Order: sequence, then C-alpha cells, then structure tokens
Amino acid sequence: MDLLLGGVIFGEPRTASGRRRRRRADELRRLVMDLSRRDFEGRYGPPAFEPVVVLIASYLEADNIGDVLKAVPDQVAGLGVSTLVVIDGGDDGTEDIVAGAGARYATLPVNMGQGVALRVGYDLALAGGARYVVTVDADGQNDPTEIPQVLAPVLAGEADFVVASRRLGVDHTSDGFRRAGVLVYSWVINAITRQHLSDTSNGFRALRAEVLRQVRLEQDQYQTAELIISAASRGFRLGEAPTVWHPRASGTSKKGHNLLFGLRYAAVIVHTWRRERGHC
Repeated sequence: MDLLLGGVIFGEPRTASGRRRRRRADELRRLVMDLSRRDFEGRYGPPAFEPVVVLIASYLEADNIGDVLKAVPDQVAGLGVSTLVVIDGGDDGTEDIVAGAGARYATLPVNMGQGVALRVGYDLALAGGARYVVTVDADGQNDPTEIPQVLAPVLAGEADFVVASRRLGVDHTSDGFRRAGVLVYSWVINAITRQHLSDTSNGFRALRAEVLRQVRLEQDQYQTAELIISAASRGFRLGEAPTVWHPRASGTSKKGHNLLFGLRYAAVIVHTWRRERGHC
C-alpha cells in the first residue's frame, strides 16, 4: 500500500524503498517544523502567551485572514487571549496582515499542510504556557465572535475538547456533497469512538492543553478526524457547541475536489482507527 495519499499518512511502508521514503518525509517534516519554531523565536523570543491561545493555520489566505483576526476577542470569561498564526508557506503577504493586526506568527518555509502547521502552533502554545487552545479557520467560514460559546464547556469543566457544530447551529453553505460527507463521516467516527458528535470535520474547536500533550498527531492534512479519534481513545471528554458555518469569504478551498477530499478524509479515519485501537 502507498505510504502517502495526497499528504495523508496511510498504513506502514512494507518495502525498503517505502521505509526510506517514510524516513525522508519524517526528516523533512521535522526540519520544517524546527525552522518554523526558530522563525518565531527569532522574532519574539521564547514563547509566552495568555491562558487562551487562538490558533490559526493559514495558506494563501491574505484576502480573508484580516477580518478573521479583527473578530478574535481580547478576553474570554476574564481570561486573556493571544492570537497565533502559523503561515504554511506562500508569498501573498499574510505576514504583514497578521503583524498589522497585532497577532504573532510563525512561518513555514514551504507549504506542508494544515496538520503540520497546527502542530507547530500546538508546540508553541504549550511551550508558552497556554491552558486552552482554540483553532479557527483562516478563510472566514468560522466566526471568531463565537469563541466564547465553543470554549465555555471546557472552562466549565464539562468537557476536555469541544468541536463546533454547523449541524446544531446554522450552515449557510450550499454544497450538498460536503453536507452529506459531514453526516457520513460523523456516523463513522461516532461508531469508532462511541461518541455522539454531529460534525466531526469542523476545524473550529477548543481544548485543554492537557489533551494536546497526550494525543498522537502525525497527519499532514485533515487533522480534525485524527484529533477526535486520538482524544476519545485516551478517555478525554468530548463535547460540541452550535455555531454558524459561513461560505468562505473569497478564494477557493485548499482541500481539493469533493471526491478527492472525501477519499483522503476516509484514509485518515481508517489509519487513525487502526493505530489507536490499543487505547480504546
């Protein structure tokens, strides 16, 4: 079986050449992540954040991310909020927009995928003393003014990890294929994890820092499924909160065409389930 399907790790290499490709990919990933952390520290010094870190992974979203950053609250329930953007390669001037908004950023020298960018952000947030991390998309489909309601169950001690749900809230998009995928993959992940989540492919989520210290993350893309399955298999309490899902503000999705996106997402689910069965 192939090692990678569009950046998705799937299965283990069975040949010597496959193992060499895996080692090279792992070494490249580690190098790029290390360069990104050094990029951050060279600009700001050692990480130091407020208790809540709003983390945004961005790839060629200069036209959208400015409005997203403006909507991030300064405080949630009396806790200070820091905004961290991990720029996943690209040369569209996102750095200037982030700096102008007063947020901090780290830059990957090449595009590696949202999963890699988020892992850099998680590492920086944990090193900087964050107690809670909220992830928001850079394309305007999530509304950062809803961060307090997504984080509320975590702050109240009712959940360790909360996923936003467009199905419990309002979905303003019109892609029937994607909507069907949300239903199908939520059913599959719930069957695997014994959860009752309605929207398992939503990148808008809030979690305690302890979750990030214990889960196993290795996917370059489509990390939401991996994060949910890994967290559930380790006994963390999962919840959800209703939110509004907007059409992207401008541009096109980086996730690929619907069929390819669906296949890749399914590959992440299968691989993560096989890997995590020992924890269930």
